[in-house]
Amino acid sequence: MKKIIALFMALAVCLSGNCQILKKEIPDKLVVLTFDDATSSQYSVVAPLLREHGFGATFFVCEFPTESPSRSAYLNWTEIKELDKMGFEIANHTQNHIAASKVTKTKLIEEINYIEDKCDLLGIDKPLNFAYPGYDLSASVMETLLEKGYKYARAGGSRAYDPLNDHPYLVSSWATNADNKELIMAAFNEARNGKIVVLTIHGVPDIEHPWVNTPPELFKEYLQYLSDYHFKVISMKDLDAYIDVDEAMETIAPDLNKPLKN
Repeated sequence: MKKIIALFMALAVCLSGNCQILKKEIPDKLVVLTFDDATSSQYSVVAPLLREHGFGATFFVCEFPTESPSRSAYLNWTEIKELDKMGFEIANHTQNHIAASKVTKTKLIEEINYIEDKCDLLGIDKPLNFAYPGYDLSASVMETLLEKGYKYARAGGSRAYDPLNDHPYLVSSWATNADNKELIMAAFNEARNGKIVVLTIHGVPDIEHPWVNTPPELFKEYLQYLSDYHFKVISMKDLDAYIDVDEAMETIAPDLNKPLKN
């Protein structure tokens, strides 16, 4: 029965003119884990747990402004390089976690280039995916990302990402915190019928920003659930195995009216 349903879904996709967007069928239970702001716990807590489960992930790095003279709450570039060596994706969150739509194009490019240049210096692959700091996005920011050759850009919205209808620069996600376990557990059930669940996670824990804190025990619970129920957990760059992003760019018009902030 499942094969028959999948066949009808594939036929419906092609009849809608979107069959070339997918390189292969999106499996149920596909989850993308993304981590923002380069908090130090992403190296000390998150990475070992991900490796224990064999999960992929994307780390959207920046040099988050802080009043702490030691910057101990955040990753240094040696640790970011280590995450890269572990096989995780290093992606772009701007140098200073700026509100991307509220700066000039020149400033935005400067912020993006800083992360690219640091990666190049350390032998890390050039970032090709972007996360909007504070989910602050606009058509002009998207135009800059296109000029810079970025593939995907992640926002918010608390809904599943639909590769056949959502523009690659409008990848929706759920943001985790200490108090929304019920919401996140329900979100995992949305990873079906061609839709992908993407999570935005900050520090585990997040010392300087408690409103986006994910306690380590809760994070462990999420990973164990994903493992026990046989979810496939990947990075954003791994979406290339399923999606022809160039075709999606040409086929799907960006819709900024959809909810993209949590």
